[in-house]
Amino acid sequence: MPIKESELILNPDGSVYHLNLKPEHIADTIIFVGDQDRVEKITKHFDSIEFSIQKREFKTQTGVYKGKRLSVISTGIGPDNIDIVMNELDALVNIDLQTRQLKDELTSLTIVRVGTSGSLQHDIPVNSFVIGSHGLDLTGLLHFYQIDTISNPEIENAFIKHTDWDKKKARPILITNSQLLETHFTSERTHTGITATAVGFYGPQGRVLRLPIHDAYLNGKMDSFEYKNNRITNLEMETSAIYGLSKLLGHHALSLNAIIANRPNGTFSENPKKVVEDLITYTLGKLVTL
Repeated sequence: MPIKESELILNPDGSVYHLNLKPEHIADTIIFVGDQDRVEKITKHFDSIEFSIQKREFKTQTGVYKGKRLSVISTGIGPDNIDIVMNELDALVNIDLQTRQLKDELTSLTIVRVGTSGSLQHDIPVNSFVIGSHGLDLTGLLHFYQIDTISNPEIENAFIKHTDWDKKKARPILITNSQLLETHFTSERTHTGITATAVGFYGPQGRVLRLPIHDAYLNGKMDSFEYKNNRITNLEMETSAIYGLSKLLGHHALSLNAIIANRPNGTFSENPKKVVEDLITYTLGKLVTL
């Protein structure tokens, strides 16, 4: 049965609604960034760029780097944007947009997020890279999908107990990365741990301006959480949505963060732009040998 027009919305030119992309516009290997200005900081390294488009915060450029075709897409901020980007990218490769039917043969995309973050652990210094072994979803987004096959109840229950998680909030969900990608990207420069994903920047990450927050000690509880050598290394706003939707849709995903601050040590990188540039070149180098 064809997917209804109200469910899969296309633009008049046949492109998917938010990203404004057609299937031929994207590569099977995609780099995600949050900031649209970071797209060209990556594609400036390309040998050639074949396609470029932007709609709202979603900017896409596709080209070739050392013989490998890559796309770079800015997702904007937050899990709600990831929900849009992941579903529309999957539609581009796994739904026939003409007939609105699922394809018989499905395509698995390779998705690597390149971001910045602060470290939550003393021993993960500034200027290092963190690989998210898991995404810890604190946003509630994934509960709108059937997630029984991707959750990790044992570690989730340990986290809920350790933090005295309020039952009125969405139950935390822990999703693993692509083990294939983690193995390929691991080196002496990388650290690995759980990347927690918050639904907002202020209250959900423990920041107080005028509004008091529900649990003023939650960040400290997350910092001190450890279960069977699993600990939370950093906190941001996209990784768990990328991991969860990738697992459900059959794609490979990895989240990489350049560490520009260490909260326990109170340190900040002397040259954060260089750290990000180093992570970009590191990522591109790994992708061409994948």
